[in-house]
Amino acid sequence: MADSRTDEAVEVIRAAQLAGVPHGFLGRRGGVSGGVVAGLNVGLGAGDDDLAVAENRRRALEAVLPDARLVTVYQVHSPDVAVVTEPWPGDERPRADAIVSDRPGVLLGIVTADCAPVLLTDAEAGVIGAAHAGWRGARGGVLEATVAAMERLGATRQRIGAAIGPAIAQASYEVDDSFRARFGEDDSPFFVPGRPGHWQFDLEGYAARRLEQAGVGGIDRLGLDTYAQEARFYSYRRATHRKEPTYGRQFSLIGLPR
Repeated sequence: MADSRTDEAVEVIRAAQLAGVPHGFLGRRGGVSGGVVAGLNVGLGAGDDDLAVAENRRRALEAVLPDARLVTVYQVHSPDVAVVTEPWPGDERPRADAIVSDRPGVLLGIVTADCAPVLLTDAEAGVIGAAHAGWRGARGGVLEATVAAMERLGATRQRIGAAIGPAIAQASYEVDDSFRARFGEDDSPFFVPGRPGHWQFDLEGYAARRLEQAGVGGIDRLGLDTYAQEARFYSYRRATHRKEPTYGRQFSLIGLPR
């Protein structure tokens, strides 16, 4: 288990497809939380100390786009997209799993702990997006809905660059026959047979294909496994397997400078 390290810098992972636009995929390095969520936990529902979460969020924002206004949503594994014209009032957050904006000075944030975070930009149009793509959201169309919402703000899908950040990898993602039955035969490339009655699911590959089919111009797959890289990332499945009482969440952030 990683220890809390207040003297460790926040790790910011960047993608070539998003070059020139402030963004970052963050993990657990560089935060002040302790215990099983030691590190840069930014999850409001992790049972963490509120002051630690607030400090971690401040550090995350400072590492990606200082002086921006952070905007997040209440994630529910849906295909719904929120459009940001200005930060939500008070503590209000719409129930959605993606956010898009064309407003300078906002920083869009998605929290994950195995699901695939996807950041998107059409830098020429000045439009950005962030999506939380677990298997439900990805299968339900959250990525296509994000691209369509960006288009309504003036983006062109062929110009959109996307990056899929740290997520549970196929080698770590065992599912059973009932899970496999939720997907069609066209999805067979993303399932590898495992032990009897089980499969290994490629969430990152599945999300990449949905983006390709939506007409996105370029896609970076970072290939970072949240489950296997304990010192670097939080993982819901790892915490569940260990019967830990809670689990941390990491940020993926993208914004437009003023």
